[in-house]
Amino acid sequence: METLDPDLLKTFLAFVDGGSLAKAASTVGRTPSAVTAQMQRLEEIVGEPLLTPQGRGRGLTPAGEDLVGHARRILAVHTEAWLALKGARAGGRVAIGTTQDFADRGLPDLLRAFAISHPRVRIELRVGRSLELGSALQAGQLDLAITMRHAASPDEAALISEPMLWLCSEKGLATRQEAVPLALLDPYCGFREAALDVLDAAGRRYRIAAGSASLAGLRTAVNAGIALTPRTRRFAHSGIVEASPDFDLPSLPVADFAIRISREAARPARDLAELLGAGLALPS
Repeated sequence: METLDPDLLKTFLAFVDGGSLAKAASTVGRTPSAVTAQMQRLEEIVGEPLLTPQGRGRGLTPAGEDLVGHARRILAVHTEAWLALKGARAGGRVAIGTTQDFADRGLPDLLRAFAISHPRVRIELRVGRSLELGSALQAGQLDLAITMRHAASPDEAALISEPMLWLCSEKGLATRQEAVPLALLDPYCGFREAALDVLDAAGRRYRIAAGSASLAGLRTAVNAGIALTPRTRRFAHSGIVEASPDFDLPSLPVADFAIRISREAARPARDLAELLGAGLALPS
């Protein structure tokens, strides 16, 4: 009996969560042809087709649907074993900084797993904006940080790519307007720049209907139906959903995030960076 390679299962779940081979390729950092080859290899091991043509894309066969739950459990146990072996005798502290998106979705479960396996390590958490966190990392105040990536940096331990989406209140906009009403973070913000660039390129009129220095303020404005905002799917919860195609908005680019680690970081911080690189790559 052949074993189920965790790397193949990660790619399979990236397809399941992302909905397409192209999105899976972006998530796992491989080319679409490499992802296709991985899925073919997984089908060979299982002995049954896992994907089937569905419209212009691919869907899951009954065997593929059955594999989803098994794949998630296998990867969870794999992560648990890896952490337990690495962290039992580790001590010290790890100072981590993250943007609010990951603090809300994805990071809590991974920090819990790390805390269980590294019971003697104290975790210090800072939530902030990318520029602030990058400066704190360079100043030695953080061991690692999850920040939006604007350019390659030598301290990057892993990359996370997620599609930007137009998001709005599940109740829709409070009023319909000719100009697209936007809720944006104060400069500098990569999401803000991306949204304005694509709207300008498409010749769409817009106005900044709400501004905020924090994601909490942004969420309030969007939930109130004052405006739409560009974020990733991690922001789409608690009354916020992807905007309807009826808005006819231009496509947004992919958002790239980097897990950055200090050169002086100790082994526990490097263990956590490796865990986050694997765990956060799967959409939450």
